[in-house]
Amino acid sequence: MKYAYTYVLDTMADWELGMVTAQLNSGQYFKHRGSRLPVKTVGASKRPITTMGGMTIQPDLTVEEVTHETSAILLLPGANTWEDPEHLPIIEKTEKLLNAGGRAAAICGATAALANHGILDNRPHTSNGLEYLNLFCPAYRGSAYYRDEKIVTDGNLITTGASGGLLLAREVIALLELFSPETLEAWYNYFNTGDPSYFYALMETIM
Repeated sequence: MKYAYTYVLDTMADWELGMVTAQLNSGQYFKHRGSRLPVKTVGASKRPITTMGGMTIQPDLTVEEVTHETSAILLLPGANTWEDPEHLPIIEKTEKLLNAGGRAAAICGATAALANHGILDNRPHTSNGLEYLNLFCPAYRGSAYYRDEKIVTDGNLITTGASGGLLLAREVIALLELFSPETLEAWYNYFNTGDPSYFYALMETIM
């Protein structure tokens, strides 16, 4: 069984992974009807965490329980507490997964955590801005690989800034090949623009 592992930590930005986790866990528009990719929350411990929006989440698993064999993708949200040493194990786990061919997606503050650990030193990536990484990541040496784009997919790693939640969802879904191309295009265009014509087009792709 494969899972979409979602790391949860205090002050995590609720909105940043909402679009992608909802689509993966529900399987609402999957090309293989009736299937889904279950989302499992992962914590530094089993201690409940409190999101930026005040929501309490009880982690399903600890970092040690995440394996390459069971991971479809590891999702890393933004938060104001990434500098806490208790999160080092998930950063190291991310590096191990990527080196083994696993997939990961990082948004906002999570990109800074990866950058400060050297994971972005030799990979094309983006974040909230190059100045942001230089300011908050003293160990960062990847400026030559920084791309001034809203989202960057480099093989099995996706990075984006704080405003990239919808783009992140699109790229994760595309990377995992869960929607048909027509469904993904209509889905993204509808949520990006709100134009109802895209909603009708979306419905037609799954009928």
